[in-house]
This record gives sequence, C-alpha cells and structure tokens, in this order.
Amino acid sequence: MKHPTLYRTLAMATCLMLGLMPLLVSCVDEDEYPDTPSGNFEALWRIIDEHYCFFDYKKQAYGLDWDEVHARYAPRFDKDMTATQQFEVLSDMLSELRDGHVNIFSSFDIGRNWSWHEEYPTNMSDTLLRRYMGTDYKIASSLYYRILDDNVGYIRYSSFANEIGNGNLDDVLFDLAPCRGLIIDIRSNGGGDLTTAEKLAARFIDEPILVGYMQHKTGKGHNDFSKMEEQTLKPSNGIRWQKDVVVLTNRGVFSAANEFVKYMKRCPRATIVGDRTGGGAGMPFSSQLPNGWSIRFSACPIYDADKQSTEFGIDPDYNVQLTDADFARGRDTIIEFARNLLTGKKQH
Repeated sequence: MKHPTLYRTLAMATCLMLGLMPLLVSCVDEDEYPDTPSGNFEALWRIIDEHYCFFDYKKQAYGLDWDEVHARYAPRFDKDMTATQQFEVLSDMLSELRDGHVNIFSSFDIGRNWSWHEEYPTNMSDTLLRRYMGTDYKIASSLYYRILDDNVGYIRYSSFANEIGNGNLDDVLFDLAPCRGLIIDIRSNGGGDLTTAEKLAARFIDEPILVGYMQHKTGKGHNDFSKMEEQTLKPSNGIRWQKDVVVLTNRGVFSAANEFVKYMKRCPRATIVGDRTGGGAGMPFSSQLPNGWSIRFSACPIYDADKQSTEFGIDPDYNVQLTDADFARGRDTIIEFARNLLTGKKQH
C-alpha cells in the first residue's frame, strides 16, 4: 500500500482528471452513526459496502463475502474498547479486502495491507543499483539516468509522485538518443500521479492506442457501475523514443506505476522484464468515520485493453528473478537480462 503522500497525490490528481461522481464525494454522513466503537464499525462497514468497487472480482478471486465479514466482526466491538483496540479490529476488517489502496488513518497509526509486496522477494538491491549508477549519473527532475558501458541507456524512476516535466523528458531522451536501446527501471515504484505515468508512456508511441477501460460507481449496490469507458493513450508532441525499450518491474510496482506498465504493454517496441507487479487497479477516494479517522478505498475500477482487472498485478513478458549468485558477483540479474535483450546477446 502506498504511503499517505502518494495516496493524496493520486487521489487528488485522478479524481480531478476523471471527474468522480457526486455520489462518491458525499459517501456517508458521519452524524448517522454515534462516535462509539459499534458506531464507527457500522459506519466503516457501510462506507465500504456502498462505495467499494471490487466486491464481485474478489468474491471470484478468493470468496470475499462482505455480509459475512459484518457478521464475524460485529461481536468484536463493545463500549469499553480503547481507541487502539478499535483501530486494530477495524484495520483487521479492512484487510479482508486485500487491497493496497484501502487504509484507515488515525493520529497514531495507518491501517494497511501491504501483502502485495511484503510477501514476495524484493528483486531489487540498492547496493547493486549504486554499482550500476556509479557517481557520474545525471539527474533531470526525478529521473536518474546514464549510459551503461554497452551503450544501453538506463533511467531509474522511483516514484510517480515525483513530477517530471516535458522539458526533462526531451532532454533525457535527446541525451540517450545514440544508445542501442533503453531500460526504464521502475522497480519498487509505489505509484503517484496517473498523468505523469501517461506523460512518460506517451514518449513510446507514434499514434493513439487503446490501453484500457474505466468504470464509475453509479449507485450503492455492489454492481452499480457505469458502462466501460475507453482509456486512450495519445503520443507526446515532444521527443519520442524510436528504439526498443525494456521496463523493469517487481512486486513493489503499484497503483499509477502498475498503470504505466499496463500502458507500456501496449507499446509496440516495449518489453516488460522482472516480477509480476503489485497491482492496485482502483482509483482511491476518501471518507471519514464519526470519530474523525479518515478512510480511503478503491472507488473506480480500471481494466486493461482486454477488459481484465489488474488489481492483483500484471505479469511481465519475461519473469526474471534476482539470484543470490549474481548478487554475490555484484550483478543485477534483471538489469543484465534487459541489457542482453537490447544488445542481442544470448540469455544464460
């Protein structure tokens, strides 16, 4: 699950861009429930019940039954519970959704489910990245880049919450233009602003392409959604990359970064290498409990070009894991695989 700063960036940017419906803005009137342990529980359960967007998908994926969750958790609340105890049980209930975009925020903790990356190998090493980057790399806003010794360009981009300008992209791509190919390393990029993901992906196409679909909640029922709306990626007016590009991924790629991978999957010269992404295919929105704690949750589902959800991640074209043997030799298995793809060397 992304950090709160990433959430706020994504929530504000995407909600403004996509024009979330008034229904999502109001959510639940906190005065309908008392500020008691049971009142906060009922308010939270109802907010999710009426506005969460993945009930059917997760029922099919692992049998989620939100009514059963209510019946199981309701007896755990009593009037003598402390705030800490309330928070723990409410967080446990939200974890039933297995959603990295679902959080509860108090003054003393953030309830979260980060299983999308915590239960898997990182497949990335800061020690190895420093070895590949050296000390003479260049920095353009949030892009760290250099030319590797086999004339392959390498860009490290750690968060879509960090803005990049069109001028930055023009300068970087112009500087790397003599390279044989390009690596974009977004491993452990937890997301951020979707418009930034689109801005970067637009440098790798020469004509508009269909990249996915989106729906909006239209009512309080679990299946109350608008028709699927097309997501179209348009080419940038700036410098566009005309050679092969490899995107490096791991389980830490989430939310807007997951969307970037979805876009690049549709780009004709792009290849995805690494581990399956962490997912996060619901636009987050927020509400509040009677006691003032904030809630965020997935409100608008987005899909790939085949109308399939990427909530639980996107598979790479080549699944490559960082090996202990390569690490001991100071080699990043995933970077080396990408370099070999771009230079035409045989994979070992």
